[in-house]
Amino acid sequence: MNTTAKEGQGTVHRAVLPAVMLSLATVVSAVASLNTAVPSIARDTRAGLTELSWIIDAYALAFAALLLLGGAIGDRYGRRRALAAGLVIFGAGSAAAALSSDPHWLIAMRGVLGVGAALVMPATLSTITSTFPPAQRTRAVGAWAGVAGASAIFGLLVSGGLLEVWSWRSVFWMNVVLAVVALAATLAVVPESADPDAPRLDVTGAAITVAGLGAGVYSIIEAPNEGWGSARTLLGLAAALVILAGFVVWELKRPNPLLDPRLFRHRAFSAGAISLTLQFFAFFGFVFIVLQYLQLVKDDSALIGALSLVPMALTMMPFARGVAPRAAAKLGPRRVITAGLLLVAVAMLVFSLLDEDSTYWLLLAGLIPLGAGMGLAMTPATASITDALPPEKQGVGSAMNDLARELGGALGIAVLGSILQSAYRANLSLDGLPGPAAEGAKESLAGAMRLGPQIAEQAQRAFADGVQAAFLTASIALAVTAVVFAALHRTPRAAANSVAEPADQADKLSEGSAGGRGEIRYTRQV
Repeated sequence: MNTTAKEGQGTVHRAVLPAVMLSLATVVSAVASLNTAVPSIARDTRAGLTELSWIIDAYALAFAALLLLGGAIGDRYGRRRALAAGLVIFGAGSAAAALSSDPHWLIAMRGVLGVGAALVMPATLSTITSTFPPAQRTRAVGAWAGVAGASAIFGLLVSGGLLEVWSWRSVFWMNVVLAVVALAATLAVVPESADPDAPRLDVTGAAITVAGLGAGVYSIIEAPNEGWGSARTLLGLAAALVILAGFVVWELKRPNPLLDPRLFRHRAFSAGAISLTLQFFAFFGFVFIVLQYLQLVKDDSALIGALSLVPMALTMMPFARGVAPRAAAKLGPRRVITAGLLLVAVAMLVFSLLDEDSTYWLLLAGLIPLGAGMGLAMTPATASITDALPPEKQGVGSAMNDLARELGGALGIAVLGSILQSAYRANLSLDGLPGPAAEGAKESLAGAMRLGPQIAEQAQRAFADGVQAAFLTASIALAVTAVVFAALHRTPRAAANSVAEPADQADKLSEGSAGGRGEIRYTRQV
């Protein structure tokens, strides 16, 4: 039986929601906020492009890899405890990062922040669904979804404003302040809730996930330095695939798995997860690259760079909240999501035309279809995941939704950032430049900018070449995903003819599980 706070105390519920929303905004905004500071970090710490990719991606990778385990910990030991512990870890890691000037230490601390976030995010939604009575729950969950979507843009704008006045360290101090305030609010008003019947934690499964994803992302990010065809890169990618295959085998044998692979027999569930993963692959890869392009190639300030992306958010919100639900009801989710993915592919194709002489109008021409495509695809893709499962399996949908987003973001930063670096290094001609100086210029555009106007101009052209290669790759990936999604997702008529199938399959998934718990332990029923 799930223990919850006493219901009927409206004042308690009104206080709980802002506290939970603040905790959520704290960890979600950190996914994107440091992107505005990447050029400043590169100049101050002399970090290369590989290290910059790791500074950004260490957070997203740890966040994604530990998200399911974090939810299970909150269910078993208490969601309030998980929230508080996660905020303490997040705040302490941010303070340690703010006091550092070494890129490797920054990478490590960003990973620590990701561990904290993996405890916080699932506990926020679980607290809502276990604390709020049914009459208030739907509205509270809607508020949660809105904050989750808006916090990334909030992080970009606030960090851009801070960088106008202070250094990149202020972004980490902002994290500390938010974590302290959120922790105080959590301890003051959030009631404890836990599931005493929660199964034992699958720590082994979580460790396998971390090892597999870590090996894959490491190999991708380091590929420009080692060579894409080098034995180290190929062996690393092969090891990642073998480890993740081992995770599938392990989870199939578990009575209470973190993630039951059988769920992917649901074609709509699989299609929705693939769609969300590739959407955020493109989105976070785009943000990582374009803010460097705007600040280092176009010489915009951090705040101007962040403000330049606002039209994307202004387009995304009405499409996600209004256009997508109505279009999906009329045309079916398959057509709407496919159209959204194709719009994002078109946006990436437009961005692949950016060079050192491009005006803002070209960027804007890509931001509008990017916002519209993300808005169209996100809402029905999430619905495709949750609608494929019966009511008792909605915790699975919540977990898969967030896992797809975070994993897609981590892979987007790794893959597109690596392609950017490979093209930049290949197109940067430094004949006559001494070896150490040439190597420093190839490490990052910020390093090349210190070597005089002639080298800086060449480096900016090479960086623009890398931008084009990365976004062209993203465009192709999104177009292919649109085709795969259309093939996987059932048509509305086919779905109508097999409406009972998800429930039947879900029942089979639970057979042999203790108490029917063969599902993701992320949150209670929504």
